Amino acid sequence: MAEPGFWDAPKKAKETTSEISAIKDRLTRYEDLQRRLADLAAYAELIQADPESSDSAKLFEEASRELGEARRLLGDFELALLLARPEDARNAILSIHSGAGGTEAFDWADMIFRMYRRYCERHGFEVEVTEALPGEGAGLKNVTFIVRGPNAYGYLKTERGVHRLVRISPFDSNARRHTSFASLDVLAEMEDDIEIEILDKDLRVDTYRSSGAGGQHVNKTDSAVRLTHLPTGIVVACQNERSQQKNRVTAMRILKARLHEIEMDKKRAEIERHYSEKGDIAFGQHIRSYVLQPYQLVKDRRTGEHTSNVQGVLDGEIQPFIEASLKGKKAAAADAEEED
Repeated sequence: MAEPGFWDAPKKAKETTSEISAIKDRLTRYEDLQRRLADLAAYAELIQADPESSDSAKLFEEASRELGEARRLLGDFELALLLARPEDARNAILSIHSGAGGTEAFDWADMIFRMYRRYCERHGFEVEVTEALPGEGAGLKNVTFIVRGPNAYGYLKTERGVHRLVRISPFDSNARRHTSFASLDVLAEMEDDIEIEILDKDLRVDTYRSSGAGGQHVNKTDSAVRLTHLPTGIVVACQNERSQQKNRVTAMRILKARLHEIEMDKKRAEIERHYSEKGDIAFGQHIRSYVLQPYQLVKDRRTGEHTSNVQGVLDGEIQPFIEASLKGKKAAAADAEEED
């Protein structure tokens, strides 16, 4: 930063200062943990010197509080170290698609959307809906939204997959138990200058009138934009802005993110992570089950993480599942199966 001309390139300078800030933050947190560890060792020595005294009892209480706080900070620091990939710091693009189950699945997609909105509210993330297609009779067929905030992609990337709901259907007059599915795609938002070439001949651009709320101009002009990438068949639409140009810019950013994800999948040889290669949104493909009937349980098949507080989870309390996935917790094969 002290070099002459550092600020002549504002974008590069901003990237460098952000990197420095992140490094300083990690060093500060590490040094704080080292200090707390030294303090706990000092507490232990004082208590062991005279374990029967009243002062030792007070020191033990203080040490217990310090230990609890140190454990919490250590957990936060561990998560921060796990989010070390460059893309982890980016905003996230989430797309929810209803699967097998008809009206039930549309309603479940809407419930999942609410769950992630509530999670974002809890963590101070901003949510911007770019496209939403209502379901037939209830809920949503699909919805795409951008989550903006520190490490948004890093936290939400582990949520990619199929989510399964088991409940007594509110749409069934016979009150039978139904199973519904919805899938979630999670992409890292790319910068406008990302080096992904999209040829004009490979792109079909359609414009149409926006649907739903948005004001007189939005609904009476062809402001909505749909981009189709012909070589891959990827379709991206955006209709939340009044300006057709702004909708096109947002749609292009999402398209680049999806193409970038494909390339990353190829490099990592993890083709199953490709948003269109997860398999059917149906039985046997889900990563997590949300059971409301005949018992209350949310269980992640990958990690074994589970809770009976189903309503809490549906209200956005999904951080334990995210942390278990980030930390690489694995479920025993025998414990990963749920009752259908």
